Amino acid sequence: QVQLVESGGGLAQAGDSLRLSCAASGSTFSRYAMGWIRQAPGKERVFVATITWTDFNTRYADSVKGRFTISRDNAKNTVYLQMNSLKPEDTAVYYCAAALFGTGSFRVVEYAYWGQGTQVTVSS
Repeated sequence: QVQLVESGGGLAQAGDSLRLSCAASGSTFSRYAMGWIRQAPGKERVFVATITWTDFNTRYADSVKGRFTISRDNAKNTVYLQMNSLKPEDTAVYYCAAALFGTGSFRVVEYAYWGQGTQVTVSS
């Protein structure tokens, strides 16, 4: 099993940048595909970005392409989400999730381990 703890959220203005971090412990981090998922109040959870364990291949939601970058540092057991040019529509709770030997898909069922989330609020 793996435990995930997100950090780095907060209040930002439109156009600002934030970097979210997700620290993993309890298992072999390098064997997990990692994802960032966000959920606004009253909305469904939506995948934002994923990164594979095999070749660090990335995938992004169309709404964040060109603005967000997912990366990982296996030596630090940490995955990051760099968020630039923030928009009010980015306001949500952001979760990281892990999929053992995952493909980096946007399928919720693939991700067995989830963090508690970190709040990101973007004002206009």
